[in-house]
Amino acid sequence: MAKKVTYTRAVNRIKTVLMEYTVMWLHIIGYLPCHHTRRFFYRLSGMQIGDGSSIHTGLRLYYPLKIKIGIDTIIGERCVLDGRAALTIGNHVDIASEVMIYNSQHDINDAGFKAKSSAVKIGDYVFIGPRVIILPGVSIGSGAVVGAGAVVTKDVAPFTIVGGVPAQVIGERQLKNPHYTLGRAAWFR
Repeated sequence: MAKKVTYTRAVNRIKTVLMEYTVMWLHIIGYLPCHHTRRFFYRLSGMQIGDGSSIHTGLRLYYPLKIKIGIDTIIGERCVLDGRAALTIGNHVDIASEVMIYNSQHDINDAGFKAKSSAVKIGDYVFIGPRVIILPGVSIGSGAVVGAGAVVTKDVAPFTIVGGVPAQVIGERQLKNPHYTLGRAAWFR
C-alpha cells in the first residue's frame, strides 16, 4: 500500500511540474506581439477560444484545459484566467485590462490550508471593467456590468450593474436585448 501511495504522489508531482512548465511557456507566449500567434498557442494548449475572440498581451493562465471563451470576446492586457476549475466566458464579452478571474482559493478553515475550487461562469454581452477581481464560484449573468476595481464575491444577476468592494448592485443596464459585435482584434496589442 505504501508503494502505491508513493507512486501516486510521484505521478501527481510529475503532472504538476509539466503543467507548471506549460503555464510558464504560455506566460512568455502572452508577450508575443501578434494576436494570431498567441491565440494559436493558447488553442494548442487546450483552451477553447471562439471565432473572432482576441486576447491581448500579458495574459497569465492557470490550467488552460478548463478555460472556454465564446465568440467575439475580448480579453484585455495583463489579465489572469484561472482554469483549475471550469471557467466559461460567454459570447461578445468585453473584459478590460488587469482583470483577475480566480476559481481556486485556500480554505482558511482547513487544518491543511488546502485549496478548494469552484467554477466561474460569465454570460454573454457582459462588460467587466479594469482591475476587477472575480472570486471562485461566481456566475455573472448575461448583459451585466462590473465596474472598475470591484471585487465580485457572489453571483451577479443579468443586466445588473455592480461596483465596489465587495461588489454591490449600483444600477441596472437599460439595454435588455444586446446584439452588437465588439469588432476586430487589435493584432499587435
